[in-house]
Amino acid sequence: MTDHIVVEQPPAYPGVQSIRFNRPEKKNAITRAMYRRMTDALNAANANPDIRATAFLGTEGCFSAGNDLNDFLTAAMGDGMVTEIIDFLYALVNAEKPVVSGVDGLAIGIGTTIHLHCDLTIASNRSQFRTPFVDLALVPEAGSSLVAPRLMGHQRAFALLAAGEAFSAAEAREAGLIWKIVEPGEVDATTLAAAARLAAKPPEALRIARDLIRGDRGEIIARIDEEARHFSARLKSAEARAAFEAFMRR
Repeated sequence: MTDHIVVEQPPAYPGVQSIRFNRPEKKNAITRAMYRRMTDALNAANANPDIRATAFLGTEGCFSAGNDLNDFLTAAMGDGMVTEIIDFLYALVNAEKPVVSGVDGLAIGIGTTIHLHCDLTIASNRSQFRTPFVDLALVPEAGSSLVAPRLMGHQRAFALLAAGEAFSAAEAREAGLIWKIVEPGEVDATTLAAAARLAAKPPEALRIARDLIRGDRGEIIARIDEEARHFSARLKSAEARAAFEAFMRR
């Protein structure tokens, strides 16, 4: 369902590629096909000199509720960690050009951890960030167990990733997860404008500055792989099966 991810180059924002979650009836829950579409878009941006920044966006009131559990579990019960997710995370971490994101409302699981790899994130004042990994008898993903403690310190990272505490927009900004808070109706325009400003900068100087700021990507990739091994093992545990069955009965 490629229309569940809409990829555009908005004429009003030169040099910007937007990747929009467009499955509001399912709270923008992400399927394997959606991951493939986003991976292709990130890789295409690397190869296209006309694209100088990428912006992730959701729909009104929801960025993403995370993985589509039915789609995810169908794949994961076979080989473990879903290949399409890993491919997307590699593409996100290795994106050669700036990545920004705009959040309005719900951001759950990877709907939260994706922003750890964005250079700027704008969120509405009604946004909420939460990662219920441990509640589902799983472990953090997307390199979050490495990046989040460095960004926000042990206690706030533990609250987000292990305790599963929800962060308001104000708490997320205080923790360094997001850059700016705006009104709900301003998220898209503010995010795209920020991406366009980056796209207008000298690209090579920006690339070097970004690489210096971001540091060693290989370390993040290694942590993604380590998390994935634990995640895959946990998926097949009796503890996880019980947690998922309880979740599905809600």
